[in-house]
Amino acid sequence: MVVQRAERRTARGLVRACHPGPTLAVTVLTALLAWSAGHTPARGLLVTAAVLTGQLSIGWSNDLVDVRRDRAVGRPDKPVAAGEVSERVVRAACAVALVACVVLSFACGWRSALVHLVLGVASGWAYNLWFKRAPLSPLPYAVAFAALPAVVTLALPSPAWPPGWVLVTGALLGVGAHLLNVLPDLADDEATGVRGLPHRLGERVVRWLAPAVLLAGSVVAAYGPVAGSGVGSLDASGLALLLACVVLAVVAVVARGRLPFVAAVLIALADVVSLVLRS
Repeated sequence: MVVQRAERRTARGLVRACHPGPTLAVTVLTALLAWSAGHTPARGLLVTAAVLTGQLSIGWSNDLVDVRRDRAVGRPDKPVAAGEVSERVVRAACAVALVACVVLSFACGWRSALVHLVLGVASGWAYNLWFKRAPLSPLPYAVAFAALPAVVTLALPSPAWPPGWVLVTGALLGVGAHLLNVLPDLADDEATGVRGLPHRLGERVVRWLAPAVLLAGSVVAAYGPVAGSGVGSLDASGLALLLACVVLAVVAVVARGRLPFVAAVLIALADVVSLVLRS
């Protein structure tokens, strides 16, 4: 019984240490993009699994890199720092996820693999290791989110880059998500010497700027030209999704805690649904 309880505690710690919210959100967005792009179920599952393993490696590496800072400020929500799961176990899980990510990515084709590994996964690791402390902290998020649709379309039987406006939508969503994700941790980060762009701008500016950036991405997703045509027009479903994004942006401004980041994820989901409906 004691062994079983310890194993369950370790498993829970591993799940919590992978940053399950963002990991699940990016995985679901990938699955929707794969379906929209016309992948077969098996191929779509392969692409989604590649992205999932990459996200797991990023999440676990984040907690490993930050373990001393998290202990210094007494973060009970960080399982590695709280002793719920050992660094050795998380390090091993991170290595397995990274190897699996490389294998699965190349199974999707070398073009998709290079974009995913170099622009997606490497950006996430670069953020963990350095960018989160720099004025350019949104850059890895912008690059990784812009690359995500390309990871999907370059894995098609006839590889192709998505339209430029889709990449712009992804980049804007990435920047907005970064700003809102950091918002609840500004004080703890400042106390341990982390000063990315959100810390330099301050909570009040970030609380208004992040929803504005997210809404800009929603507008691009709603009006981006389709199949070489001019600027698109909104139908009833597109208008409803855009209005939903406006409501969620208001929630991101007025809410506290993790709710603004949840609103950011829902805006990203609405934007992907908009892309699906227009494909």
